[in-house]
Amino acid sequence: MADKKKMSLTTQILIATIGGIVFGSIIGDWAANLKFIGDIFIRLIQMSVVLLVMTSVMGAIGNVDAKGAGKMGFHTFKWIIIFTVFSTLLGLALGAIVKPGADIDLSLAGEVTQTEAQAASIQDTLLGFVPTNIISSMASGSMVPCILFSIFFGLAMGTYKRQTGNTIVGDVINAFNAVIMNIIKMVMTLAPIGIFCLLANVAGAIGFKVIIPMLKFLGCLLVGDLIQFAVYMPLTAALCKVDLKKMPQKFAKMSMMALTTTSSAICLPTQMEDSVTKFGISKKVTDFVAPITMSMNSTGAAMCYVLAIMFMSQSTGIVLSAGQLALSIVLAILMCMGTIVVPGGMVVTYTFFAASLGLPMESIAILIGIDWFSGMFRTVLNVDADVLVSLLVASKMGELDKDVYDGKKTVDYVA
Repeated sequence: MADKKKMSLTTQILIATIGGIVFGSIIGDWAANLKFIGDIFIRLIQMSVVLLVMTSVMGAIGNVDAKGAGKMGFHTFKWIIIFTVFSTLLGLALGAIVKPGADIDLSLAGEVTQTEAQAASIQDTLLGFVPTNIISSMASGSMVPCILFSIFFGLAMGTYKRQTGNTIVGDVINAFNAVIMNIIKMVMTLAPIGIFCLLANVAGAIGFKVIIPMLKFLGCLLVGDLIQFAVYMPLTAALCKVDLKKMPQKFAKMSMMALTTTSSAICLPTQMEDSVTKFGISKKVTDFVAPITMSMNSTGAAMCYVLAIMFMSQSTGIVLSAGQLALSIVLAILMCMGTIVVPGGMVVTYTFFAASLGLPMESIAILIGIDWFSGMFRTVLNVDADVLVSLLVASKMGELDKDVYDGKKTVDYVA
């Protein structure tokens, strides 16, 4: 019994993933009787998504310090935006070329309905993003209007805090966010059961072919990581005028931590220390840039988000319009503003994307089932790209010690 209590949620989900696929493939069509249990799990997640996303965005924007608008902040956010946009476009390209969800038809695993798309002008589409009643938008699950309101709320909250010194509004928002996160944590204890039932239903209709898109999705992430490293590292080395060949060894320790822990937050202390002692980035720049990039420069996650949207679309037979694909990029970038750090946070993210773009939930179980492996590719790119941003900012600010980078002198990192 003690060993069961020690088993991590990730391990339980991996076991449930394998068990669900094997069970469904053996049992066949009868496994469809379990689908309602998985649907209950998805609904329990859905009931908190709107509030969790809104309070996360409000808190992330409202808590940005005023000095973030300075020169260092400008260069930090400039590179965050450049890296994130490139990552999302790459995810879109890989999804369109490889088509990770094309080898599986999840419409066989459940009723998938698609409403006829009505022609709408760009003006009408943009108008629909602006809510007339935020309560109504929350009730209907219209995520884009909710995010837009949250951005304005966060900006106004930050202005109020700087003008009055009163933090009560931000404290309430952050506390409410923490409560919603606790709800998600409670629901996530049911994740192994929900995922087992959802995947049993899918495998019962499709069989072991369900494994192919899993491997193709992870392959896309691996190729995407390699492409981005092949672009970002030479670009950074050229702009900072440092030796590119020395970079891989300097990244080794934090990259290994990222791969094994799949947590940018856990890697942050190592990342900050190595930035100073191995890359020669000043502590001033590191202390400012590293915490911001950890939560906002989720380059690997941005690519994964877009690929997940493409996977959900392809596996359920729903063709996204050019406008929806553009919206998916915008949503992926917005979701990178504040990473949801609760266990199973990607369940919330995938549910959010499906709700925002009108996609069925059938494919979410597959994405959740391989999320630990996806997390390896997301995190290593997130962490290493964060250091590259710090390196670019330090070079621009005259805060890069190239003697430390070249190993000609050593410095200590004092926390």
